[in-house]
Amino acid sequence: MKFIEFFSIAIKSLLANKLRSALTMLGMIIGVGAVITLMSVGAGIQNMITSTFEELGTNLLFVQPSNPEAPGMLGLMYGGFTANLDMDDAEAIGRIRSVTGMVPVNENFVKLIAGNEDSVAVIQGSNPDYQRVYGFEIASGQFISEVNLARRDMVVVVGSTVAEDLFGSDDAVGQKVKIRDKRFTVIGVLEPRGMSSFGFSWDELVVTPITTFQARLFAQKTPSGKDAVQSVVVQLASAEVMDEVTEEIETILRKRHKIDQDEEDDFAILSPEQLMGTFETITLALTIFLGMIGAISLLVGSIGIMNIMLVSVTERTREIGLRKAIGAKRRDILMQFLLEASMLSLVGGAIGLTGAWLVAYGISLIDLGGFTINAVVSPFIVILAVSVSVFIGLASGIYPAMRAARLNPIDALHYG
Repeated sequence: MKFIEFFSIAIKSLLANKLRSALTMLGMIIGVGAVITLMSVGAGIQNMITSTFEELGTNLLFVQPSNPEAPGMLGLMYGGFTANLDMDDAEAIGRIRSVTGMVPVNENFVKLIAGNEDSVAVIQGSNPDYQRVYGFEIASGQFISEVNLARRDMVVVVGSTVAEDLFGSDDAVGQKVKIRDKRFTVIGVLEPRGMSSFGFSWDELVVTPITTFQARLFAQKTPSGKDAVQSVVVQLASAEVMDEVTEEIETILRKRHKIDQDEEDDFAILSPEQLMGTFETITLALTIFLGMIGAISLLVGSIGIMNIMLVSVTERTREIGLRKAIGAKRRDILMQFLLEASMLSLVGGAIGLTGAWLVAYGISLIDLGGFTINAVVSPFIVILAVSVSVFIGLASGIYPAMRAARLNPIDALHYG
């Protein structure tokens, strides 16, 4: 019965100062809402990254340049500015027994022009294995061939969006497009595929033979003067041979690059799991960083609750004295004020959680050209929000509650 009485008194006390109670909860509402929204968006992004790698398959390896002088991810980032891999390296990798597909990839941004129309796209230079390894379907025409590769033909295969931008409803196959003032022939159009989890549209992609890319568009040389390759995607016969093939690739490239035993690799070999882990680590770090910003609002909210509860203790000093005079114990006064502080925090947290859920739902409805972030408000996030709200309420109310419980009833009755 006592708890029901405490609860009833707490409700009356908070409703007696509606504006003050609302302003006190504001910090909690913003803090909890911000933290939960960021966590749900982060979870949604991680799910998308996972689904993308699952779609590509678990039997792939990614080989790319790395700067041996920079640690970890910095080495990979700086490796993009170094030209350590060439076509001979890629072909040597492709001759490994358990390798069923080898895809060298060079890429850049280009503007395509056809008559009075133009389109900005990502152009990738590669080989015929590209279509099979990445699982592209051809809507019309054909994909690049070994003949196109050997002759450095000025041909391109375009994504569905690029074809529509340049030629509308007309058949793009056989049409001419200008790229960097050079005329290319469209030999194929890819089936629509939508957005990738990495933020670009597969339908805004252009593929050309890598030999053409190197010779006609973006020449890049290794220190030895060979045509550079930005990355190599390796398809394996099965995921079970991944460790074995990784060791073979490492042995081949170290030998080809003349790397001594005590020297670091100037390349990196990454599995889908490693790439996924890297992206998840980055996403988690970003979520934590942004969550800490939201936590500042929680701190401000907790300080606000403490201040308001101290003001409430001062205003209700005579009430506290009267209750003690008629038999209320210290623990009763303590419980009363802790309950009021917890209610402020919990109601603010509940409103913040509801707002965060609505924001997350709204974010999930936004279509960025086929790319959506399915923000997930999981049961764990809900439990965390409620727990944090209650904890902050208790932590913020403990000092005011103890101060109220320690008041001398005689002094309290004579207060004011």
